[in-house]
This record gives sequence, C-alpha cells and structure tokens, in this order.
Amino acid sequence: MRKKIGIILGLVMLTAAVLAGCGAAPGGSSAASSTAAAVESSQAAKLTVKMLNVGQGDAILVQTAEQTVLVDTSDVDERDKLKRELDKAGVKRIDKVILTHPHADHIGGMALLLKEYEVGEVYDNGMPSTSKIYIGYMKELKAKGIKRHALKDGDVLDLGSGVSFQAMYPSIKLSEEGAAPGYKHDPNNESVVGKLVCGGFSMLLTGDAEKDAEEKLLAAHSADLRSTILKSGHHGSATASSVHFLKAVWPETVLISCGQGNDYGHPHPDILARYLAEPKFTDRRDGKTKKTKIVKNDKGEVFKAKVYETDKNGTITVTTDGNSYEVTAEQGAAQ
Repeated sequence: MRKKIGIILGLVMLTAAVLAGCGAAPGGSSAASSTAAAVESSQAAKLTVKMLNVGQGDAILVQTAEQTVLVDTSDVDERDKLKRELDKAGVKRIDKVILTHPHADHIGGMALLLKEYEVGEVYDNGMPSTSKIYIGYMKELKAKGIKRHALKDGDVLDLGSGVSFQAMYPSIKLSEEGAAPGYKHDPNNESVVGKLVCGGFSMLLTGDAEKDAEEKLLAAHSADLRSTILKSGHHGSATASSVHFLKAVWPETVLISCGQGNDYGHPHPDILARYLAEPKFTDRRDGKTKKTKIVKNDKGEVFKAKVYETDKNGTITVTTDGNSYEVTAEQGAAQ
C-alpha cells in the first residue's frame, strides 16, 4: 500500500512540474503589474534574459534550467566587461552561442568565450565574411571541434523548460544568395532575427536589422511579429524601428543596448520619442524641434512602451514563468 501511495504522489508531482513549464502557459502576455505577481514570476522563473551592460555592443544572456545561451558577444575592446558580466551570472558553460551578424560589436568577444568557457555549439546567419574576427573564430571552432550551424527563417532551437528560439530571418532565399561567392553583403540587414518564446511571453531579438530587413519581415511574418518585449534594432538607431514595424510588434517594453556617451548618438532622439509616444523631439543633427512619427494601430490607439537602456540602467534582467514577467535594472527605472 505504501509503495502504491508513493507512486501516486510521484505522478502527481511530475504532472504539476510539467504544467508549470513555459510550454503550458496560456496565450497572451502581461506585465507583472503588482508586487505579488512580480514575486511569483521571479520565484517561478522558467526563463531569464539579461541584456548585459557591455558598452557599445550587444550581448544577451538567455538562461533556462537546462541551457545557457549567449546572443552576440559585444566588441573586442569590451571583452573585460563581457567576462565580468558572465562571471557575475555564474556562467561556466555556454551551450549555444548565437551570432546575429559578423560586425565587431557583436562577435568581438568570441576569442574570449572560446578561451575561457566551455562552448557547445555556435549559430550564425551562415554567410561568409572577410572580417579577421570572423575568420579567427571559424578557425578556432574547427580546431576545437565545435559545431557551427546556419540559422534561417523557420528554424527552431529548443532551449529547454518549454522555451524556444524561433528564427524568422534571414529568409531561405537570402541565405542561399548570401552564401554564394561574389555576393555584395549588407551585414546589418542580414542579421539573424528571432523570437524567444516562453508560454504567453515572447521577446523579439533583432540584432542590427534595419528598415530593409524590417520590411522583409513584415512581408513574411506580419502576423507573427507581435512580442511582449522588443530588443531595439541597431542600438536604437533611426535606421531601424520603423512605424510599420513597431505597429506589428507592439511591444510593452523595449530594451536598448548602447554605450554611455557613444559616438553614434544611440539611441537616436526620434526613435526614443517614438517608443515613448512623445509628440516632439530635438533633432541631433540640427538642434531643431520636430514632430515625432507616432505609431498607431487600426483602432487609433497610440503605441507607448516602457524603455530601458544599458547606458542608463546597467544590465537589464527579464524573468518570466510564461504568464507574467518582471524587468529589473541594476540602476534607475524605466523611461
């Protein structure tokens, strides 16, 4: 009898654990609007995403109970910052590295990763590059026997705990064209774009995708772009975050990775004003006050998001159980 009772209790506990996973969460996402919801989300987190404070570059740490994934690796001269942030997060092994495109501020930390950490697999857009950093890490992958895969629209990576990364770009056509010798590359607009999905929560990761890539994403995935959180394209540059794209994504929260006092002026004032639904902004080029291109949906509702920046907020952490989510910053509050 005791043995039977033990088996029954074990099955009940297993069922409860399965139902608690991200994959069992209902559709639709909501912000953690109360302290109780935030505490519950933090305690039951199935997915943790950290936009690391690594200066003018991208490095996004994704952690589930089963896997640690790093999306981009910041710049060469920010390697010390990257190591500090990874060590703070207790990272020893990185199961998957996803490199959105071969610009230095996204792949610059690969030499550090391959030297200091155990790396499982590497994913990128599959297109060749003449970058010395790219050539260097490709040689190192071969020497270490680390598998490298090309991501394209339709690919899905299982990250454990019911969490997935669903690639939406580059398209199969662009991947094939870009792999051909002599192709004229536009790395930003060849960035891997994909959605992290955990139950009803989603986060769209965009690399440095600009308006050209956004238009192609709208043509192929207009109904699938809606996301809880948006990683601002190209560090908040005016070359990305078009009105039509934001209308399709309609995020509740936007995260921007940029260096303090960077030479590019990121995030650009017009894009920041668009995120915050501010009617006017001061043009960084001529100092004039101009009207913001506000985003509205078909009902006439105005898009307005909470915005966090690494230059102001430090490392930004998102935790979710697939139902609610919580955003915490090292310093300061959302704009």
